[in-house]
Amino acid sequence: MNIQFKKGVLEICVLALLDKKDRYGYELVQKISDRIAISEGSVYPLLRRLAKEKYFTTYLKESTEGPSRKYYRLTEDGRKYLYQLIDEWHEFTKGVNQIIEEGVTDE
Repeated sequence: MNIQFKKGVLEICVLALLDKKDRYGYELVQKISDRIAISEGSVYPLLRRLAKEKYFTTYLKESTEGPSRKYYRLTEDGRKYLYQLIDEWHEFTKGVNQIIEEGVTDE
């Protein structure tokens, strides 16, 4: 899959996964990797940036499988930003799909 496509959707994927449930970094990587081939290294810089922008908070939680894990929790600002991104995503994909349909069917 085109790497530019992946970069463009990674932010909305991370925020969407945090909308209903707090998650730790590796869990986010695994959930996204199940559907989109990404590298682990592409998610952590994004997590740092989104935390700096106050779209989520972090906390440590004990793990039965090793050291404590850093969990991410969406803030109200993060939720508003996610819903804005979703609206923009729907508008964007609608336009792209219309162009594709027009281009493919024009002969």
